[in-house]
Amino acid sequence: MNYLRNRAGVVIVVFIGFAIFAFLLGDVINYGTPFWARHQNQVGSINGETIDINEFNAQVDQTSEMFRQQMGGGSLNPQMKSYAVQQVWGQYLNRELLRSEVERIGLTVGKAELNDLVQGDNPSMQIQQAFANPQTGQFDHNQLEMFISQVNTLPQGHEAHKQWNALLQGVMDEQLSAKYTNLINNSIYVTTLEANEEYSQRNKLANFDYVLLDYESTPDSSVTLTEQDYKDYYNEHKGLFKNEEETRSLDYVVFDASPTGQDTARVLTTVEEAKNQLAESTNDSLFAAVNSDNKYPFIFRKQGEFSPALDTLLFNAPVGSTVGPVLSNGGFEIAKIVDAKVGPDSVKASHILLNPATEGGLDKARAKADSIKGLIQKGENLAALAIQFSVDEGSKVNGGELGTFGRGRMIPVFEDAVFDGKKGDVVIVTSQYGVHIVKIEDQIGSSRVVKAAIINKQINSGKETMNAAYTKATQFFGALDQNDFQEVASQQNVSVSKADNISAMETMLMGTEVPRELVRWAFEADKGDHSDKIYESDTKYVVAQVTGIREKGELPLEAVKSDIEPTVRNRVKAKKLIAQAEEAAKGATTLAQIGEKLGKTPVAAENIVLANPVIPGVAQENAVIGTVFGLQPKEPSKPIRGSQGVYIVEVGSFVNPEAPSDLTAQKKQMSQAQAQRTWSLTFQALQKKADIVDNRARFF
Repeated sequence: MNYLRNRAGVVIVVFIGFAIFAFLLGDVINYGTPFWARHQNQVGSINGETIDINEFNAQVDQTSEMFRQQMGGGSLNPQMKSYAVQQVWGQYLNRELLRSEVERIGLTVGKAELNDLVQGDNPSMQIQQAFANPQTGQFDHNQLEMFISQVNTLPQGHEAHKQWNALLQGVMDEQLSAKYTNLINNSIYVTTLEANEEYSQRNKLANFDYVLLDYESTPDSSVTLTEQDYKDYYNEHKGLFKNEEETRSLDYVVFDASPTGQDTARVLTTVEEAKNQLAESTNDSLFAAVNSDNKYPFIFRKQGEFSPALDTLLFNAPVGSTVGPVLSNGGFEIAKIVDAKVGPDSVKASHILLNPATEGGLDKARAKADSIKGLIQKGENLAALAIQFSVDEGSKVNGGELGTFGRGRMIPVFEDAVFDGKKGDVVIVTSQYGVHIVKIEDQIGSSRVVKAAIINKQINSGKETMNAAYTKATQFFGALDQNDFQEVASQQNVSVSKADNISAMETMLMGTEVPRELVRWAFEADKGDHSDKIYESDTKYVVAQVTGIREKGELPLEAVKSDIEPTVRNRVKAKKLIAQAEEAAKGATTLAQIGEKLGKTPVAAENIVLANPVIPGVAQENAVIGTVFGLQPKEPSKPIRGSQGVYIVEVGSFVNPEAPSDLTAQKKQMSQAQAQRTWSLTFQALQKKADIVDNRARFF
């Protein structure tokens, strides 16, 4: 203790010094840490507002599920998942950019205004869709009022309150967006002068002749491109060379392991064996569930709800038959018809769900369900009982209503009860969710339905096929260590594909689906690097090399030199051709005389309008047609540099339209066209101005 006391000053100084050093070192370490590493759970940020991965991912899952349902079920391919990510990101951008603008200019939605949007004579479209009658599809005002009255009886924090508040927020966002867009649209005005000019551009006709000295007539070898030629074009068109996001260019080789004819025959043999076993099975649904690659619900379905090839067979064979195999969606299907009958197409039902765990066990839950069933049969209001007893938060706020649903929308035991019962029945159903008291409100339609045990076997690549492709990929990859990518490809006689300027969120390379890990690697690699491993998808092996990197922002001349080379070459050719044309024009007074000197016969172009600057059979030539409408008839023009070559033109005549008696319709049409572009252009402007950090590539 004396030792410590005597040296306390030294200890404290050393400790403080160490703390300061650690603090500074922490800053240094943090400074060198990439942004994404310091924001591990952020998908990005918009004007400082961060986007959490969990919240973002939940919305991506919802959007993906919506896509999946729209596509009729099944799993989503990577391309569709990418669309879902892009759609959610766009929604975040729209919402945050609009919020910033709305706050800046002070737009709001007042209480009376919101009430009118919810309960007024013309409610918001979101309200109308949320409270539409399932049978008619029309907005049901009574359903809305019942929902509001029920929500008001529930405590704050209840799930129904969260759903209602989210809906109200959506209504307000929609109204603010409409206000903002209308504010901009109301600033758009078309003058009489603009309307007259537009009318003239669309209706004034030009008839002219032209002589074309096309660029292809001059060999590439006859012109030499200088550095100044590149610089001149680059400086004139700098606005075209702004990269909105960082991109990569790749050379890559795909080693295809798609199923062969031998693989197809192998799977077909397996399916034929399974068909024989299914025919003899005594537990059809279990056998199908165990042996099928894709699992199908063992339920009644009407015609048109099976795969097309299987559908026809199932509805034209007797119960007990085993049909197939048929080819469907990249696989073979077989099925055994277990039952067939006539039943309703859809059912409208309401239910009350009891949780056995909170009721003291399954027996007590069933006993309580019997009591509630008796009350309903005696005339008690099911909606009131649902609010009191049901644990299904999604339906209790609607008085237990489940709406109208077709086959395949509910779990099998629930579906069997409501489709096999009669209108007005009250039945008790036990499922994995608990004990249901269900009232069949209505049954709609009538069709023959079939229950079938279905087995699907996908045609996949066998081990031999996969090994053959992987061996080739391994040989190619192994040879790259000290050798040139193109050289190795040539030696091994494999085709090299190119993908230019791909983004960090890309899932396809020139139409070929590739693993996301490959794209992530490309954005971490340097120019000239070849892939660190063989990247594998379901039926492909890919090896790649980074051939170009384009940073975000204005691209330097060297980055675009190869892209602009054809255009620069044509500009140099144009100088040579213009000199030829000017020499031919000396002493000539007509286009025919100039054409004769050049060995060209003038070609006629008739009824050309400025609004559509296309020379029939040649190309769109803005500069040429623009010059035509500034010429006097019967006077040859000076040589004009166009997109396809150098032109000399001579106007024969103009046909002026009748002066419009009333420009009101013209002005309205122009205003509407401008208004349609308003939000897109406004969004682009706000996006360019915003501080946006996009980390999506890390997560998806």
